[in-house]
Amino acid sequence: MRVGVLTGGGDAPGLNAAIRAVGQAAWREGYEVVGIRNGWLGLLQDDVFLLSPETVADILPRAGTILGTSRTNPFKTAEGARRIQDTLRTRGIDVLVAIGGDDTLGVAAKLGAMGVRVVGIPKTMDNDIPGTDYTIGFDTAVTTVMDACDRLHPTAEAHRRVMVVEVMGRDAGWVAAVGGLAGGADVVLVPEVPFSVDEVCRRLKAQRERGKLFSLVVVAEGSKPKDLATPIAQDAGTDAFGHVRLGGIGPVLAKEIETRTGYETRVTVLGHLQRGGSPTVFDRILATRFGVAAVDLIKRQRFGYMVAFRGNKLTSMTLEEGLTGSHTLDLSLYDLANAFGPS
Repeated sequence: MRVGVLTGGGDAPGLNAAIRAVGQAAWREGYEVVGIRNGWLGLLQDDVFLLSPETVADILPRAGTILGTSRTNPFKTAEGARRIQDTLRTRGIDVLVAIGGDDTLGVAAKLGAMGVRVVGIPKTMDNDIPGTDYTIGFDTAVTTVMDACDRLHPTAEAHRRVMVVEVMGRDAGWVAAVGGLAGGADVVLVPEVPFSVDEVCRRLKAQRERGKLFSLVVVAEGSKPKDLATPIAQDAGTDAFGHVRLGGIGPVLAKEIETRTGYETRVTVLGHLQRGGSPTVFDRILATRFGVAAVDLIKRQRFGYMVAFRGNKLTSMTLEEGLTGSHTLDLSLYDLANAFGPS
């Protein structure tokens, strides 16, 4: 059995831990393991190399991915899927382990329907894959948001400022709500709940009137202000899967708050800091468990399936089932995150 492994889409802490786990579990079964560079692009370009135990021996704590990644969509061209099948055949790859978010796993599902033997591992710092409660990279991302809030609190207090922190998450508010809740934010804004800038300003004024002379606002990049033009994006272009590059709501919101309240306001855009850094304990363990479970699916010939984490237990389901529906923020967390700020 020759197993190919790739990482696609945005990078996230814990990818290397998953690669390591897939390799070590596969070698225990007597399988050969090859790495595919730069996601689906590697199969389009026949960029494949042999993985060895030495290759993955010390990568558990490393961020990023030793395989590289890209946002390549092989179905953007008529011959993309055929080229992937040709590479798998000529390289003798019997089964493919795809580690990625909904776009990467969506491609895997389409290839599976065409007869390619695939197994999926869910990864995204956004935590927005429907079939699993948690994805690789999410815990590290929210820990970064929490750490940033902890560092911004004292400087906000020293200058009596409003600090606006823009975080990632695309159309899901998990990063903003969980990171903001853990970081003690006064106001948390998420894509699932459109907000009014006037209402945010009213809440900040109420906080000042009660004697707290500084505030921390965490806003998700995909949040939707009802009284401003939306969506706010970095540019009008889209990636290979049709997604716009979100970002920019933090500076816009900060300017509006300062203009409408007169409070000195500063903004911090965390950006790719949320993707970097050594993975947390939770992400290391989750990625390791996912990698071993993926090889178990291969051993049991459960192709077209993905591993998942639900109700504190590992499980699996078809890729189609795991990608059906949405995994938007649990609004009880949103309510909790805002319960400690001004009302």
